[in-house]
Amino acid sequence: MKTLRLTTAQALVRFLTAQKTEIDGEMVPIFAGCWAIFGHGNVAGLGEALWHARDALPTWRAHNEQAMALAAVAYAKQMRRRRMMIATSSIGPGATNMITAAAVAHVDRLPVLLLPGDVFASRRPDPVLQQIEDFGDGTVSANDCFRPVSRYFDRITRPEQIVPALTRAMQVLTDPTDCGPVTLAMCQDVQTEAWDFPETFFAERIWTPRRIRPDETELAAAATALRGARRPMIVAGGGVLYSQAEADLLAFAERFGIPVGETQAGKGVMPVDHRLGLGAIGVTGTAAANQLAREADLILAVGTRLQDFTTGSWSLFADPGRRIVGLNTQLFDAGKHRAEPLIADARAGLAELGAALGAWRAPEVWGAKAARAVTAWTETAEHHTAAANDGLPSDAQVIGAVQRKARATDVLVCAAGGLPGELHKLWRPGAAGGYHLEYGYSCMGYEIAGGLGVKLAEPNRDVTVMVGDGSYLMMNSEIATSVMLGLKLTVVVLDNRGFGCINRLQMACGGANFNNLLEDARHEVLPEIDFAAHAAALGAISGKVSTIAELEAALDEARLAPRTAVIVVETDPLITTEAGGNWWEVAVPEVSERTEVRAARAAYEAALANQRVGD
Repeated sequence: MKTLRLTTAQALVRFLTAQKTEIDGEMVPIFAGCWAIFGHGNVAGLGEALWHARDALPTWRAHNEQAMALAAVAYAKQMRRRRMMIATSSIGPGATNMITAAAVAHVDRLPVLLLPGDVFASRRPDPVLQQIEDFGDGTVSANDCFRPVSRYFDRITRPEQIVPALTRAMQVLTDPTDCGPVTLAMCQDVQTEAWDFPETFFAERIWTPRRIRPDETELAAAATALRGARRPMIVAGGGVLYSQAEADLLAFAERFGIPVGETQAGKGVMPVDHRLGLGAIGVTGTAAANQLAREADLILAVGTRLQDFTTGSWSLFADPGRRIVGLNTQLFDAGKHRAEPLIADARAGLAELGAALGAWRAPEVWGAKAARAVTAWTETAEHHTAAANDGLPSDAQVIGAVQRKARATDVLVCAAGGLPGELHKLWRPGAAGGYHLEYGYSCMGYEIAGGLGVKLAEPNRDVTVMVGDGSYLMMNSEIATSVMLGLKLTVVVLDNRGFGCINRLQMACGGANFNNLLEDARHEVLPEIDFAAHAAALGAISGKVSTIAELEAALDEARLAPRTAVIVVETDPLITTEAGGNWWEVAVPEVSERTEVRAARAAYEAALANQRVGD
């Protein structure tokens, strides 16, 4: 057997560069590159190996470990899990900074390979700088924190361990059922140790998406359930996009006359002007989608994990006899709330379910009702997003301005705060992939870093990031990275002077305005934060606008700008789009001195009666 004597880090990098996939008939590396912030835990081992492979496996430097890993996650999401990225950090805080990004990838079922540096396997110099010591377990390091947020975790304490570990890592990263983050904790001395690796270990391998086909019994049961439905509805999730099945879903919906509601991850799978495209569903849903969801007697949930925002905390699907068919690659998701599972890839599952349904079609009156609801909601949404000249603009009015200046090929990126709710209802993506929301983990700070990952995935599309002042302050460093790498973004900062979304929730639960808006937090002096000056200091072109008309003009200028542009606009923290939506369970105190809390508790208890938990 021929062998190559390499360090563990050199072998790992050589293996990763040999992994390929096919995109539109072209063979490409499955790993598009590696994000790295070096420290003593990875600079000598992985750093040296990455330098040698810098042409085959590009390395990018970021300014924050969490942000670089979030950029990697966003890249995988935008690439529909077909390609992915690596992120490596040093031992200690650099490693734990990436845990939040691992959690995002875990919740959103997205592939990312995390390579945090770890302690010395030999333990000779223990405790080393940044080492966490457990008084009762000598095998523990800070990287054990990755275990609950990794689909696969391993600690490499000998060079030869990477042979099975990397094989398993690739299986997880490319599997539609198990897909998620992989963490290989790299002991820093082992990174530099050499071993005679089999030459076959570095052979090129092509990874193609596995399309799981449905079981005959489950397929027959799903077809029977649909044929018995009078008011069927499809809930489309991110799995539709990961399967590249949006055209298949559209054809299925049209053939059988079934209206479609979209989750945050699934938004954009239906053309925005389609008569059966109800738009957003759930807590942040349109009146059209939620009206039909309350009446639906069968819900075909395609590629969605049915989180509480989608189901209105399981109060939305109100028909007492309603049934759910869960078409999903993962049984865990397909069988939620006694759903009848149909384990399959979205494209393959829809094709075979369509064949099993034959000439069946939903009643025309149901499709007509959907079309009327869509028309009514479109008029409502246009009212809320229209420009206004009195007072501070609402989030919806800012969204309207960005929408009017958007092109069909643009990508909109957001993640947390009040904006995702407004965007889910109101944004009209020009095409699938044009709406990039991280709302599984709703991670504040994802927005700008995520925009960077999206731009790397699709450099020919213009990327607009919408972000609140709270998220901006949490993580803005990758503005500098975008300038440094020539990855232009347009960033619209909505400044409502605090955490406006949670302030509104606090008020809705009867609470006093407390610790959310800056003026309601403990302070000696209220800071006058100049976001435009800050963005300029990071290298961006920036400016502040006061009106919607000024915002639209600034957006025109930003599109022509040579580098990342940041536009700041002050917004009203209290205005939200009341139309549409659904109840969401947020527990209210059972006992309180405040009459507002007691009233909110009574409303909460009344709403609980509409939940269909365990039904």
